Amino acid sequence: QVQLVESGGGLVQPGGSLRLSCAASGRTFSSDSMGWFRQAPGKEREFVAAINWNGMSTYYASSVKGRFTISRDNAKNTVYLQMNSLNAEDTAVYYCYGGGTYHYPDYWGQGTQVTVSS
Repeated sequence: QVQLVESGGGLVQPGGSLRLSCAASGRTFSSDSMGWFRQAPGKEREFVAAINWNGMSTYYASSVKGRFTISRDNAKNTVYLQMNSLNAEDTAVYYCYGGGTYHYPDYWGQGTQVTVSS
């Protein structure tokens, strides 16, 4: 059974930082794209960032470019999202995906809540 488990979410003050992790099990994603989406209350799920299989290519939504950094450790079958300079608009449930493309991901995690508030 393939599982993607996110961690690292929580409450952070505006301007703060968080690092999300997504650990995969049940199959290796070392040859696949991985990435992150998010969904804020009352809004559709939106793309945040993606990384190709070897980490040499990364892609970001314009709203997070320059503030978020995606990375991966294939030995740990894990993808990360370093989030800096957080603001209230970043409040959402963050979901990781593995396999497929960021247009059509194969597998999803269950999500982790990120709340940016003073």
